[in-house]
Amino acid sequence: MGRPRTNDEAVKELLVVCATELLATRPRESVTVRAVAAAAGTSTTAVYSLFGGKEGLIGAVRDRAVAGLFQDLSAVATSADPLADLYALAVAYRGWGRGHRHLYTVLFGGVQSFDPSGEAGAGDPVRPLLAAIDRASAACVLTGETTSIALSIWAALHGLVTLELAGALDAATAGAAFRSTIHAVLRGWTAPAVLRGLRPAEPAP
Repeated sequence: MGRPRTNDEAVKELLVVCATELLATRPRESVTVRAVAAAAGTSTTAVYSLFGGKEGLIGAVRDRAVAGLFQDLSAVATSADPLADLYALAVAYRGWGRGHRHLYTVLFGGVQSFDPSGEAGAGDPVRPLLAAIDRASAACVLTGETTSIALSIWAALHGLVTLELAGALDAATAGAAFRSTIHAVLRGWTAPAVLRGLRPAEPAP
């Protein structure tokens, strides 16, 4: 059986999948066009014809990660409780990372930078977080600058999920650490007048 065609959608998908795994598990410099093509069982011509080269393929992997995370965060429903909404977004972020660990590693592991400021456009995964923070600020639930709040929440989430995916935390410890840390971060930005009536959100799965 010969190698698959170089311009087939199935080949394109396979190249993205193989590139994702290699980028997540190997040093970037070792992930060559030849290595990805070999993993996908196709030729280097396929990479160039479908993606224009290595950087185009890496861009396609990152675009998939960004789109997937944005979709999951955007699916989180809003409610009358801004703090519960922020916690639900954190749960969705963790869930996406656990369910797509290779994509998560590529997106946040240094292969491509990620700026939690919402400046990348309408499909930026941080947009739902910024919108939730803005709603909470408008309701006088949170006090602080939106980007600073988003950065602190993202930093906590990234640290927790990265430790969990690396196996540094078992499932029970990871869940408990997630709940306590995210609640603590949210409390740190919560307006003093709101803290007295603050109730914990639902536990993370």
